[in-house]
Amino acid sequence: MDKLINGLHHITSFASSPQKNVDFYAGILGLRLVKKTVNFDAPDIYHLYYGNEMGAPGTILTFFPYDGIAKGRKGNGQVTVTSFSIPENSLEYWMRRLDKFNINYHKPVQHFNQESSVYFEDYDSMGIELVANNKDKRPGFSYGQIPQEYAVKGFYGITIAQSNAQATTAILTEEMEHKVIVEEGNRSRLASLDQPGGYVDIISDPKTPRGLGGGGIVHHVAFATPNDGTQLEFRERLLKKGYLQPTPVLDRQYFHSIYFREPGGVLFEVATNDIGFTIDEEKEQLGQELKLPEWEEPNRKRIEEGLVPVEVNIEKFRD
Repeated sequence: MDKLINGLHHITSFASSPQKNVDFYAGILGLRLVKKTVNFDAPDIYHLYYGNEMGAPGTILTFFPYDGIAKGRKGNGQVTVTSFSIPENSLEYWMRRLDKFNINYHKPVQHFNQESSVYFEDYDSMGIELVANNKDKRPGFSYGQIPQEYAVKGFYGITIAQSNAQATTAILTEEMEHKVIVEEGNRSRLASLDQPGGYVDIISDPKTPRGLGGGGIVHHVAFATPNDGTQLEFRERLLKKGYLQPTPVLDRQYFHSIYFREPGGVLFEVATNDIGFTIDEEKEQLGQELKLPEWEEPNRKRIEEGLVPVEVNIEKFRD
């Protein structure tokens, strides 16, 4: 029997300048721009997808970039840190690279006396962490500006901030097949898969203010489910819970999605693994052209005229 939830699928955030967003994630971090499309609910705005070579579930970070958006405030009721997995002996390399591009970072720390990590923020103050570990067997990706032995492999996990973690923990453990695997102080780590790409850390601190939406803030976190059948089975599980009120299944072209808001306020999505980004582009051409859902194709000229062109410029981000 398939697990209904098998790790993270993607994370979606708000940003400001589309080109600065591409420069940071494709240029500095070396993620592949695997899809350039629009927000299906607001098609005058880009939806940019980054990931590994194929944009595999568990590697996909996406953005809605709104030029001029006010910065949000990280706080309770939000995903406050998005953690990426990097090879075990690569932290020194990454700190030198961040120095080169004038990205401030905190000194390395260890959570739960485990892997070392370094925290920094993108141009919109979104919280990013690189976690050095030897448990991740996935291949890394870069456009060649970062040596393969240091390349980002995909997500390690996320950190959620709550004033009280009890209700969020209950949803994850009782409905979403997670287990608490380690606790330390006010931080607990849960996982549906005890490996990079499956970790959810929850920090409980009632003194932290409630977060506010805006630039640099995560809009939602998506968990992975194998296919339409497991998604519908999970949706029925939520409906039986009564108060979680999942949406109907929505067609996001590259996966199918349902959404619900967990009791602590974070918007959760459950997205299918079985479609992918090569449905409308060949592997070699991923992210090169603006892709629209078929219902927006009649509006292509107007949409393209309203979007500022963006490009992946690797030369200025080489070591």
